[in-house]
Amino acid sequence: MTEQDRVTVSDPHGPVNNGEGHQYVFYGAATDWMTRKGVESLRIALEDRVRLADRFVPPRGYRIAADHLEKPGSVVLLEGPPGSGRRAAAIMLLHGVGDDRNTDEERVRVEELPATAKDENRNDKPLTPGEGDRFLLDLSGITDEEEYTRAQRRLAVHRSKVQEAGAHMVVVLPSVMEYAHAPDFEPHRVKLERPRGVAVVTRYLRMDRMAFHPADLRSAGLQHLCDRSPMRELARLARLVKAARDSGRFGSDFAGWLDQAMHAVTDRAGEVGQQMVAVRTAPERALLLTAAVFEGSRADTVYEAWQRLLKEVGHKEEVTSEFAQTDFGERLKALGIERAPNGRLRFERLAYADAVRTYFWANFPGVRNGLRDWIGSAAELDGLTTDDQVDVVVRFGERSLAVRRPDDLFGLVVRWANDAARASSDPRAATALELGLRHEEFGGWFRRRMYECVTRSGSLSDGLARVLTTACHQSLGATHPDQAVVRLHHLAVRREGAAHGAREALLDLAGRDRRLYRLLIDRLRDRARQEQPGAHSHLHLLAELLRSDRAPDPPRWPDLFLGWKTVFSQPPTELWNPLVSSWLDAVADDRTQEMALDVMVRATHGRTAALHRLYVIACGWARSARHPSRAAVAALFWRHIDQAQYARPESKERAGAEPRITEEER
Repeated sequence: MTEQDRVTVSDPHGPVNNGEGHQYVFYGAATDWMTRKGVESLRIALEDRVRLADRFVPPRGYRIAADHLEKPGSVVLLEGPPGSGRRAAAIMLLHGVGDDRNTDEERVRVEELPATAKDENRNDKPLTPGEGDRFLLDLSGITDEEEYTRAQRRLAVHRSKVQEAGAHMVVVLPSVMEYAHAPDFEPHRVKLERPRGVAVVTRYLRMDRMAFHPADLRSAGLQHLCDRSPMRELARLARLVKAARDSGRFGSDFAGWLDQAMHAVTDRAGEVGQQMVAVRTAPERALLLTAAVFEGSRADTVYEAWQRLLKEVGHKEEVTSEFAQTDFGERLKALGIERAPNGRLRFERLAYADAVRTYFWANFPGVRNGLRDWIGSAAELDGLTTDDQVDVVVRFGERSLAVRRPDDLFGLVVRWANDAARASSDPRAATALELGLRHEEFGGWFRRRMYECVTRSGSLSDGLARVLTTACHQSLGATHPDQAVVRLHHLAVRREGAAHGAREALLDLAGRDRRLYRLLIDRLRDRARQEQPGAHSHLHLLAELLRSDRAPDPPRWPDLFLGWKTVFSQPPTELWNPLVSSWLDAVADDRTQEMALDVMVRATHGRTAALHRLYVIACGWARSARHPSRAAVAALFWRHIDQAQYARPESKERAGAEPRITEEER
C-alpha cells in the first residue's frame, strides 16, 4: 500500500487506540519535533490498521457484514447502539477486504466520505471510485431527521457509483434514526451488538504485555464497567492500567495498577467536585487549573502560567510581601500536586488532571474567553519545551471542542501562525489545527475554515500559509486528498512568499497518486484557459507538474497528453524548455519512456510553430552534453517531428489526436 491507502477515523466508538494515552501523528520537516501523543488518531494508515487488528474484538454480527462486503460493488450499512464499536468494526471491515499486500498500490484508495453537505466544498469533485476502492461513510453523528434524509439521498448516489465501479463501502448509521431508515437500504443493513467487554480489556492488556491472570479480571466492579461502558472507555481503562504500571508510583503488582485505573475512570469526577467545595479562593482554583493544563511542566513555568491566569480573570492580590503569603510549595501540596524528582509537577492521583480540566470547562462557561486568551500567551512561556507546548495545546483543544467552541482553537491557530518566526512552522499552531481536523464532529468545520482562508482576497501571512500547507500535505492529503489538492492549489498560486512551499507540497501530493495527478491536471488546464493575459500562475504550475520528475511512475500518457496540449497551445514558450528537456533526459536514461516523444509531438496538434519550437529545444538539449544517447534520442524526436510536420492531409487528424495507449503502457 502507498501513503494514499488510508482511512479516516474520528473519535472512534470502539477499541481503536493504538497505545498508551491519546494519540496524534504529525509529519513533515516542520514537525519533526512531534511524537505520537494527543487524542485518538483520526487517520489509520496500513500500519495503524494492522495495530488495530491486533486489539480488535469483533462485535456480534461482524462476520455477517464481512461476508456481505466481500463481493465487489458491495455496500454494508452498520447499525448498533453507541459504544458498541461500530466505527472500529467499519474500519476493520474495510481493512479485511482483499489483501493489502497484493493490492494495486496506484489504483486503490481507502478514504472517508463527507457525512453531510456542509462538510463538502463547491470545488470538491463528485465521488469517482475505482475498482477495489474502499470508502467509509459515518452518519452516526446525525440527529436531525431532515439532515438524515438528505444524507440518505447522497448515500444512494454513492452506492450506485460504488456498485458500478466494483468498489466497497461501509456506512455507520445513526442509532437514533431507525424509524427514518430508507426501505431501499434494508437488504444492506447489518445489526451489530457490543462485544464482551472483558474480552476487549483482556486483548488490550495482553497487547501491552501486562502480566495478569484471568481471575484478576473477575471483580464485581470491573465486571460492571465491562458490561456497561462504551468500547472507548474500556480501551481507556486498559491504557490507564499501563500508565499506572509505567509511572512506577502505584506499586508493583497488577491488582494495584488495575485498582488505580478503575478509580480514575469511575471516581475522578466526583473527587474533583468534592475538592472544589473545599477550594473556594480564586488563587487556589486558578492554581489547580493551571497545574492540570500544564501538568508535566517545570514548577517555575507553572508558577508563571498561574500568575498570568490570575491577571486574565481579573483577580487582584492584596499588596503584601510574597514572604508573608503561603509559599508555592505549600499551595501545591494542599491541592494534591507534587514535584517529581526532575522538578516537574504532577498530580498525586492517576488521571486527576484530566478530570480537573473537564470540570473547569464544563462549570465555568463565563471565563472560557479568558482561558483562550490565557493559553494564547502562556503557551509561549520560555520554560516550556516543544513537547510541553504540544501537551498544553492538545489539552486546551480537547476541552474547547468538547464544549463546542472550535473558534477558540482556530483563533489560536491564526494567532500563533501569524507570530511564527520566518521560515518556520509554529508547533502550537500545527498541533491545534491537526487536532481540529481530526475531530469527529468539527473536522468538517476546520476544513471549511481552511478553505475560507486560502480563497479569501487579501494577504495571508507566511506563517499561516505554512501551517495550512503542512496540514493539507500531511493530514488532509491522507484523509481527504481531493480537498487537500483544492486548498494547496489556492495556496500555490497566491503571491505570498510561502507559495513556493505550497507548490512543492501540491506537486508531491499529486505525484504520489494517479487519480490526484489527473485531478490536478484538469484543474490547472481549466484555470490556465481562464487566466488573464500576462498572468500565468496556473500555466507555470501545470508545466512544472508535467515534468518527468513529477509524473507518476509509470506515466499515464493520456493524462500527460492533455496537459502538454494546454501548455503547447499558448505562451509563454519559455515554459517549454525545462518541460521538454526533462522528458528527453528521461528517455535518455530509460528507453522504455520513448512514448513521451511521440505524445509530446501529438500534443502540438501539428502546428508548425510549435513543432519548430520542439525541434529547437531538442537541438539545444543534444548540444548541451556530448553523449551518444543524447544524439540518438534527439534524432528519434526529430523523426517524430518530421512525421507530424509532413504528414499527409488525411493523417493530420491522427497526428493531433489523443494517443491510443495499450493497457500495458497505462
